[in-house]
Amino acid sequence: MIEWDLPRPHTLSMMVEDDSIDRMGHANNAAYVQWMEKVAWDHTEALGLGWETYSRLNRGFVARHTELEYLSPAFAGDRLLLGTWIVQNDFRISMTRRYQIVRESDGVTLVRGHTRWVCVAVDSGKPRRMPPEFVEGYAVTVKDAL
Repeated sequence: MIEWDLPRPHTLSMMVEDDSIDRMGHANNAAYVQWMEKVAWDHTEALGLGWETYSRLNRGFVARHTELEYLSPAFAGDRLLLGTWIVQNDFRISMTRRYQIVRESDGVTLVRGHTRWVCVAVDSGKPRRMPPEFVEGYAVTVKDAL
């Protein structure tokens, strides 16, 4: 049984592939950032705010600040469960997601992290207010003080 830090995460299951393994024999630190982006994008698409919507609205999110706490290594062939929550949203320009990455076989949490995302114009990359679709779609999943 997986013990999530917060209730009702959006989850994505994946397997650690050989190309994520570094010379130390475990998943490279950079792989975790890619996996966090992967579950965030999967959640975005589940909310109906995929790339087509981003392009139409000329709005998207870019990472402003990410923090990770590495707790235990992942190895090739491990099945992981990636969880994410929207924990803060000012409904103007920024929101924050939390992440938890868990090994499915034993329920061990490997990584905890969070990213502050900033809304930008897709064509210029300049910060812009969230359109109504983002205000509605990126509702706070669970309140968290971080």
